[in-house]
Amino acid sequence: MNFNGLLNLSPWAYIVVTLVLTHITIASVTIFLHRHQAHRALTLHPAVSHFFRFWLWLTTAQVTREWVAVHRKHHAKCETAEDPHSPQTRGIARVLFGGLGLYKAECRNAETLAEYGKGTPEDWIENRLYSRHRNLGLLLMLAIDAVLMGWVGVIVFAIQMLWIPFWAAGVINGIGHFWGYRNFETPDASRNIVPFGILIGGEELHNNHHAYRQSARLSNKWWEIDLGWIYIRLLEKLGLADVKRAAPKTEFRPAKNAVDFETVTALLRNRFHVLKLYGSKVIKPVLRVELRGVRARKYLRRFRKWLTREDLILNSHQRRTLEDAVGDSGALRVVVEFKERLKVLLHPSMNNTDRLKRLQDWCANAEATGIEALREFARQLRGYGMRTAN
Repeated sequence: MNFNGLLNLSPWAYIVVTLVLTHITIASVTIFLHRHQAHRALTLHPAVSHFFRFWLWLTTAQVTREWVAVHRKHHAKCETAEDPHSPQTRGIARVLFGGLGLYKAECRNAETLAEYGKGTPEDWIENRLYSRHRNLGLLLMLAIDAVLMGWVGVIVFAIQMLWIPFWAAGVINGIGHFWGYRNFETPDASRNIVPFGILIGGEELHNNHHAYRQSARLSNKWWEIDLGWIYIRLLEKLGLADVKRAAPKTEFRPAKNAVDFETVTALLRNRFHVLKLYGSKVIKPVLRVELRGVRARKYLRRFRKWLTREDLILNSHQRRTLEDAVGDSGALRVVVEFKERLKVLLHPSMNNTDRLKRLQDWCANAEATGIEALREFARQLRGYGMRTAN
């Protein structure tokens, strides 16, 4: 079938070409802009780095400094009024369908660029071409698509232009903070959209990223797929990338029954995972017992997630209602108090020597409560350590 371009492909071949072109753009965003530039989780060979930068100029008109600054500010101000694109403060519809507008508005904020855009490329080609003539790349891409594929190329170009604004600015920034599952109890509302990070190169695993923002690997569970990480590992094998940071691996060792500095290090590096475990291993079992009562069921079933989720903010009426409900149960009040104390112990600002002593006391006191779920969690916590082999 002839579509008046240099290429004479079948309709299915044009679809494949479109998917390949847009996927290269996705890979450029997640590997170069996100993991390499914004978080410095890996280094890239100059040729690979420049290819990604050139491709993004052709297909998105993205300026590296702007993208990095907006993303870093998102982490620094997450879920607040200063967050450039939080659906928790701006509404899911506005972020999902107007994410590009929110991004462009923040790019015009000179203070954001100055504070959060440091360390991005400032070479001759960036200053004289990529940043100064950002739309020239789009015109060149349109010309290439039209020459190679004729009028179908214009359609392909339109899809390329919509791909990143929808998937990155809309889906990741919107749905990634609104719907999905959570592996970690981070203080923000981040979610993993799906465990199969293929379509958006691994960015679907957004809660994992917020838990370990400087990790080059976004997958955490064995059944999660991070396609961007697979590409990074391939580049590493070819000597074209060097991973600097990845989420630490931890394990429970039954034979380890004393809290030491290794325990402190492992808990501190995995504090969001520990809080998630506390919710599922301690609070939920105690809740199941308390829900047997009619009055407890009336309150606690309604507010169950408030006791295990770190991202929820309760108003004064909700907090009073929850406090009244918790006050009706001695066991539940105890485990909630121990969770608050554990959160203080896991805050990074504390001196590790002091943290070690207080953590030892926390475990001893937890075991002395007589609450089986809390006692078992404290025993497991003693065996928490870093995995030595990858």
